[in-house]
Amino acid sequence: MTKGKSLGILIVVLILAAAVYGVMVIRRGFSARDNPSWVESKLAGAARGLAIPSNVKQLKNPVPNTPENLKEGEEHWADHCALCHANNGSGDTTIGKNLYPKAPDMRRSETQKMTDGELYYTIENGIRLSGMPSWGTGGNNDEASWKLVQFIRHLPQLTAEEEKRMESLNPKSPEESQEEKEEQQFLSGQPQPKEKSKAKQH
Repeated sequence: MTKGKSLGILIVVLILAAAVYGVMVIRRGFSARDNPSWVESKLAGAARGLAIPSNVKQLKNPVPNTPENLKEGEEHWADHCALCHANNGSGDTTIGKNLYPKAPDMRRSETQKMTDGELYYTIENGIRLSGMPSWGTGGNNDEASWKLVQFIRHLPQLTAEEEKRMESLNPKSPEESQEEKEEQQFLSGQPQPKEKSKAKQH
């Protein structure tokens, strides 16, 4: 059997499988609470692989692997990425667990075996039809994104001390910021603001 004929058969099988799956999905509906099926995961993985240019896949991280650069990547992650991916990269956050597809565990081999270029391209350009937006400035020379790639490589070795330090860098809601401010004032012995008395009703 020729290579072209084998490819043609494979394409026909994939189209039929997608059609059958589509009918099943339409009958039972869509929900972001579901985990992507095997078919969806395979198709999404194949689509992502095709979307990344081959010359980009071969790129190596140009940012030196230094403690300073790793720290900057860690801080950037805590401030921009942890909301969905968690400080430790597990994806175990309210938003991460309720996306469809759910935020992946960045520590696992599926992510760690990606090339530097693939990770960088994903950060810069996002992933269509998912919760992953495009970040960065575009092109191949965004230093901040390359530092994030370095930090992603570090996630499987992240220590409890590092994770704790990152918590102070996570974005906070106005209520959380106010609560933290009042706690600091209390600990430093500053007087607490009194609640405004309710106006008398006439």
